[in-house]
Amino acid sequence: MGKKGNDKGGKINVTQQNIKYKRKLLAQRRRRARLRLLVLLVMSATILMGVLFAGYALVSLGSKIHQEYQAMYAGYTQRQQARRGAVDPRFDGYTNVLILGIDEGVDEDGGEGKRADGIVVASFENSTGKLRFIHIPEDTWVNVAGSQQQMKIKNLYAMGGAPLMTRQVNALLGVSIHQYMVLDMRAFSELIDAIGGVDIYVEADMNYDDAEGGISIHLPRGYQNLDGNQAVQYLRYRSDDLDDLGRMQRQQRFCKAVYQNLLQFRTLTKLPAIAEIIKQRVETSAEIFDSMYLANVLRHLSSVPPESIILPGAPAADDASIWVLDDAATVQRMQELFPPEDINEEKPSP
Repeated sequence: MGKKGNDKGGKINVTQQNIKYKRKLLAQRRRRARLRLLVLLVMSATILMGVLFAGYALVSLGSKIHQEYQAMYAGYTQRQQARRGAVDPRFDGYTNVLILGIDEGVDEDGGEGKRADGIVVASFENSTGKLRFIHIPEDTWVNVAGSQQQMKIKNLYAMGGAPLMTRQVNALLGVSIHQYMVLDMRAFSELIDAIGGVDIYVEADMNYDDAEGGISIHLPRGYQNLDGNQAVQYLRYRSDDLDDLGRMQRQQRFCKAVYQNLLQFRTLTKLPAIAEIIKQRVETSAEIFDSMYLANVLRHLSSVPPESIILPGAPAADDASIWVLDDAATVQRMQELFPPEDINEEKPSP
């Protein structure tokens, strides 16, 4: 009996120990489960906070970038307004670029400093890619916009640079100018060298020397490839019977020849060098906001030879060095180039 009682008591003790062990094991499992849950909740909260913070940071950054972009664009529009004046939306179907060739030194009128030695408006028709050149004689007599002064248009550059020249050309032609480019003789010469020179027929022997003005021109008659320095000589020469009118006609022929060169396949390999010269040596109103648009305009250039005109007029009766514009003929010519029915229609951008 004693042995059976002890066995029975031992079994009870083992069972109780097993129960306590299982309860302890279950409690440990519960604590571990609660700990894992707690860790998971902490990690989830941390991740969620990180996502929210990152989202907030991105929104803030996006808002900041947008505000900076808006500020940059507002500054850009203000600069463009100051540089070129208001642009009439009727001319949105065209891209009109004023190109100024700048000379230096004392001119025949005794004025000092830089002056516009070449004034050309390159007008691109966006829908067709056609190009027109409008040549403005540098000695054109103008009423200075916004003042009572009168003078040759070339001398305005010394007074207000390209922005004043742009506003004056706007008023003179009644045509909006969208951009301008300014290059001196050195930059011009480098660009001509970069495109491999210009093939052109020199219509007569050109020989002229002006030690005081630093001009030395010597070009033989005949068809030839002009390098940059020779191209400068060709465009500056004016000692012939036609004087400034002959110079204007040479500018017309030269612009057409350059255009044909630019359309040639071999010019593609020279584009980086051309772009670098423009970046380093050419003053322009175009900014980063204009780059894609202008690239698209140039991409659609037509292979049709450009039209080229000289503003109609004649030398003044009492001073042959002054070019007097024929206002009525100029208005008519501009209406032919920019038909009112066309500029009043909304044209798609290129």
